[in-house]
Amino acid sequence: MAQGLRRVVVTQKFFDAATIAYLEQAGCQVVLADLPPGVADGGLDHDQLVERLSGAQGWIVGHAQVTRQLMEALPDLAVIARRGVGYERVDLEAARDLGRVVTIAAGGNDASVADQVIGMMIALGRRFREAQGEMIGGSWSILLGSDLYRKTVGVVGLGRIGKSVVQRLSGFEAQVLVATARPDPDYAARTGVRFVDLETLLAQSDYVTLHAPLTPATRHMINSATLKGMKPGAFLINTARGGLVSDRDLLVALGEGRLGGAGLDVFESESDPVLRPVTDALIRLPNVVAAPHAGASTREGLERTNMIAARCVVAVFNGESLPGGCVVADGRTPETIP
Repeated sequence: MAQGLRRVVVTQKFFDAATIAYLEQAGCQVVLADLPPGVADGGLDHDQLVERLSGAQGWIVGHAQVTRQLMEALPDLAVIARRGVGYERVDLEAARDLGRVVTIAAGGNDASVADQVIGMMIALGRRFREAQGEMIGGSWSILLGSDLYRKTVGVVGLGRIGKSVVQRLSGFEAQVLVATARPDPDYAARTGVRFVDLETLLAQSDYVTLHAPLTPATRHMINSATLKGMKPGAFLINTARGGLVSDRDLLVALGEGRLGGAGLDVFESESDPVLRPVTDALIRLPNVVAAPHAGASTREGLERTNMIAARCVVAVFNGESLPGGCVVADGRTPETIP
């Protein structure tokens, strides 16, 4: 490594030239990790990560498990920057104990995920996948679909992505119900949304979209009981975290015809391979629109999140203030924090 350069390892695919140039101009040596074909960093084990990250001061990471053991094996690592907004795979307590900084790319992928949510709603309501399957099979019979226009849409969780979805729904003149732990009367007055409890939201919504963080309290918030409480024929969209939904229970509900369909970008099997057969069964259903955790993966969205992650890394290196909303763990001593 060249004298004075700070080593930044990127274990994410699609890391754009403009962000690499920014890091290099800031005095960093950028190393794009060599990943096996078809394997993301979440598929690397402890030893494989240590091999790629040895000597790194900065790490721009995707979905790898960042454990205490891993951080202890990487004593030079000062900052772990998620190119995304979830951080449940990072041991934040260990990061603080070991003096590390953990950041997220707050605000970088809101638009991309919100666009995907609206796209899934329209695709499900208009039965695009089912219709194309019928056409491939030789039948051009018209399948009667449903509008998103002036429907009731339930938004569970009201962070940045949830608010971006609400903004887009205004163009469809939708009635929006919101379930959140922190209702905001001023926001309701500005936007016309109505804050309700989860039970009311599920019972009244034609479309339900999940935007809550995954915590012990929210795990399996959508389960056999809550699915039975949904409006018959409603559509469920999950682009947040797989653990918010019991995928087994969802498969049963779809099989029994209680729901109109589901749009799924995340699955429980991402963290529990035992559930892969459930995922496989879900994605084969004609009324399920699925993607492989790709909601943030547009060229524009990744360029934004790449740059936010890079700015976080450089700010930590230089002892500067970090971008707003990006720090989720800071183990630096008070005198080293700007």
